[in-house]
Amino acid sequence: MKPSPSHADVPLQLWVVLARAFDAVERHSRASIARFGLGTTEFGVLEVLYHKGELPVCEVQRRILVESSSTTYVVDKLVKRGLVRRRHSGTDRRVVLLTLTSAGRRLIQRIFPPHAHAMRRAVTALPPREQAQAVRLLRTLGLGAAERLEGNEGG
Repeated sequence: MKPSPSHADVPLQLWVVLARAFDAVERHSRASIARFGLGTTEFGVLEVLYHKGELPVCEVQRRILVESSSTTYVVDKLVKRGLVRRRHSGTDRRVVLLTLTSAGRRLIQRIFPPHAHAMRRAVTALPPREQAQAVRLLRTLGLGAAERLEGNEGG
C-alpha cells in the first residue's frame, strides 16, 4: 500500500526542501557575484584569501568546495588579472601558496560588503533567532551526513 501524500517520507521531503532552499539562496549569490564580473569560483578564491590570508592551493580548494582542475583554471585567470599571486612554500617546494595582490585586496574589500548584504537579504524569510537555529540544525545535519559517508567508504 502506497503512503498518502500527507504521510510523506520526511527524510526525503527534508532533502527536497533543503535542495530547493539552497538553490533559491544560491541564485541570490550568483546574481550578486555576477554584478562584479566574476564567476562564483573566482569570487570564492578571492573571498577565502581575503578572510584567511595566504593559503596553500589545496586548502583554498577545500574551503570553496570545487574540483581541483577548476581551481587551477580560475587561479590562472586571477593571476593573469593581477588579483592573486602564487609562490612556492619556503619549507616544501611541492606546496604552492596563494595570496591576494594589493589590487585583489582592493577589489574584494569593495565587493564583499554589498555581496554580504545581498546574502543577508536572501535569508530574511527567517527571523534572526530562526536563522541561528537553522545554522545549528544544518551544521548537525552536514556533520552527521559526512560521518555516515566516511563510515561507508571503508567497507
